[in-house]
Amino acid sequence: MCGDGCKIGVASDFVPSYERVREHTGKLTEWMSGREPTFYLLSRLFASATETGPESLDMALQLDQIRTVAQRVAASHDLDLVDLEFQGGGKHRSLRIFVEKNAAERAKLAAAAEAGELEDLPKGVPAELLSGVTHEDCAKFAQDFGTVLDVEDLIPGAEYTLEVSSPGLERKLSKAEDFARFQGSLIKVQTFTAVNNNRHYQGRLTKFADGVLTIDLTAVKQKGKARKAVTEQSVEIALLNVEKANLVAEI
Repeated sequence: MCGDGCKIGVASDFVPSYERVREHTGKLTEWMSGREPTFYLLSRLFASATETGPESLDMALQLDQIRTVAQRVAASHDLDLVDLEFQGGGKHRSLRIFVEKNAAERAKLAAAAEAGELEDLPKGVPAELLSGVTHEDCAKFAQDFGTVLDVEDLIPGAEYTLEVSSPGLERKLSKAEDFARFQGSLIKVQTFTAVNNNRHYQGRLTKFADGVLTIDLTAVKQKGKARKAVTEQSVEIALLNVEKANLVAEI
């Protein structure tokens, strides 16, 4: 598993990663390291692409190609691509890939958890929130995916860092499928435009239907400005109005 002594991919949802560096000399260095998942870098890259000109736009378009390749390689390893991010410049460029086991493999993980076969399952963490990926999964994916990137020269230049990890327990939520899947979980949401004079909400996602999130605000103690702004027990937010959202770990 992703941590010492892990057996079925629990620790991977905390701080797993597998990094691969391509240097100008052609030397390949690989190592394990722990890193908290980082969110929203890809969306900022696309935003800058629309503002700074053709070169950034070309990189945004190339990221679409990288995403397609990542999805294909992930499928060959019984994984799903959750997200990808690209940041930095020059010798400090970094491509981060977040993966999890596909639905069939996650179902096996949930069955194992229900049967009490997961010795290292964190207390209070539903199996559905676990990605199921191991260090070995990350290593194999990184090797195959990195090879395709190099052969097809999808990231031109002398050096870049490829990091592969699980999305973490406080994973980003962006697609309709994400909100449908994680109904019943605590989430944090920031909206584009204010809803009831507030853009920041935290609570339990009780329902997602017809493109609208229903959040139970009594599930957590509201903080800061939200504490004064929130006067209702629940709020409905259109998915199109969600600027960013993520799960909130319950441990």
